[in-house]
Amino acid sequence: MKIVFMGTPDFAVPSLKALINEDYKIEAVVTQPDKPKGRGKKVVMTPVKEVAIENDIKVYQPAKIKKDEEVINALKEINPDVIVVIAYGQLLSREILDIPKYGCINVHGSILPEYRGASPIQTAILDGKTETGVTTQLMGLAMDTGDMLITNKMDILENDTAGTMHNKLAVLGANTLVDTLKNLKNITPIKQDDEKATYCKIIDKKFGLIDWSKPSSKIINLIRAFNPWPSAFTYYDDTLVKIWDAETYGMDKKNIDYGTIADVIDKEGIIIKTGDGFLLITELQVQGKKRMKTVDYLKGNKVEKGKKFGVKKVD
Repeated sequence: MKIVFMGTPDFAVPSLKALINEDYKIEAVVTQPDKPKGRGKKVVMTPVKEVAIENDIKVYQPAKIKKDEEVINALKEINPDVIVVIAYGQLLSREILDIPKYGCINVHGSILPEYRGASPIQTAILDGKTETGVTTQLMGLAMDTGDMLITNKMDILENDTAGTMHNKLAVLGANTLVDTLKNLKNITPIKQDDEKATYCKIIDKKFGLIDWSKPSSKIINLIRAFNPWPSAFTYYDDTLVKIWDAETYGMDKKNIDYGTIADVIDKEGIIIKTGDGFLLITELQVQGKKRMKTVDYLKGNKVEKGKKFGVKKVD
């Protein structure tokens, strides 16, 4: 089976490696253009490109694949049986979708038709879901609406973050992809029920601002969903503070505004009033400092009881 692999970030890497290990014939890899990163703005290869180069696989990096006739013609010349697409980052034209004999197969990080779109892992955690999964689907022109091939489910544990689930689902996605390709001729595609479809947006950094008027469980879900990126955050004396971990805390105090620091306990952490109770902040990162356990931060820094966490003041 001749395969063209389209993908860009770390999430796609286990799938590409799995296909290589299974001795599939990867004719080419298509990935996003290299981009400058970090303070030095050094141009960095995509994770998928790194794996392709390590395995002597031809790489194409079109800025806009829909309009790149050279790449489209190269794909037609390869004449792949399947194009595998995982977090590639660009939409494909009908011309490209029609090239492979068995179609374009996408691996999506949710139990479709739930969470179509760009942020299925984060949104499932934000919504307090206890289960997610991956779905392989035959691609169409509309995003994540294709007929489903195989769905595999996985629990979301209480201590899971978007980072831990990303890694787990990337491996599950790779295994599901291999199973799909091995059984492709015997799988009957299942149409999605559009009436049950839900959608998720591209994550913006501003979404991480904590609204302390929300219930404690919602705030914890936000912290988990945006770990490691873009992170949940608040402000203390106009200084940005990233909150990396928190847990509910039992406290009998009334008539305290949400966002107020109800107590500071050196051996436990910082206790904040929420919309329906209290949260104990156990891990944080103050702007300009390293990420650390709150108890360690309190050893050398003062946080005042009665002050508030909230939004940055505007002059």
